[in-house]
Amino acid sequence: MSERNFVIREVVDPWKMRELEDVQIHAWGYAEREVLPATMFRISAATGGIVLAAYPSDAAEGPDAPALGLAYGFPALRSGEMWHHSHLLATHPDWRGTGMAVALKLAQRQRALEQGLKRMTWTFDPLVARNARLNLGKLGARAVSYHSDWYALGEDRQTAFPADRLMIEWDLTQPHAPRPAPAPKGQVALQAGPDGLPTAANLDLHGPQLLAEVPTPELETPAKMAWRLALREALSHYLGRGYAVTDLAREGQRAFYVLTKGI
Repeated sequence: MSERNFVIREVVDPWKMRELEDVQIHAWGYAEREVLPATMFRISAATGGIVLAAYPSDAAEGPDAPALGLAYGFPALRSGEMWHHSHLLATHPDWRGTGMAVALKLAQRQRALEQGLKRMTWTFDPLVARNARLNLGKLGARAVSYHSDWYALGEDRQTAFPADRLMIEWDLTQPHAPRPAPAPKGQVALQAGPDGLPTAANLDLHGPQLLAEVPTPELETPAKMAWRLALREALSHYLGRGYAVTDLAREGQRAFYVLTKGI
């Protein structure tokens, strides 16, 4: 992909916030009822939320060029502790691989720090290795808990594909230091068999670093469900035993979650 430039701005104009509905549709193919509406961006921006958008910086695009990406989050409070929860990060498919997602997260981090907040959380689908690479390797965050059926993303509970999520924690006080994907090292808790489907998870490991494979190609529904349930079993088990997912290792086309004890 040729070099493409963009600029990130805080969105305060309610009419520009309407463009962020289109960003979600382009990024994820959302149905209308799944889109977070501009009215929520508007009230959040007025009450401590952070609403950021990325725009093309090429003058040829013009000053009114539509948004190409967004980052949105809000202050969270529990047990007397306040932090920033990032609810949405989206980029137009044509702009993936340009560094836009990292730039949006770093801008979000800076604004959260300016609010006096020192921690950021968000969730992501453990089946999407691309997002794992962004969250764990490029940003240096970690996944600390597994949540089954976090969202209801279907019309029927019995037939909808389960929307499991990993919860990410990002210490905003630590310097940002992206790192290359490491080679997989450690005991293997979960891996693909010769048919590409997951073998039975090994739930009896105790090493300081474990590996759980995550598929990298697009999967058909039966295989996707098999991997969903296998990762649910392995990750929820070891995260419940004090491990955290700290990186995404690569070996050729294969990818492995790195689980580290006591981090």
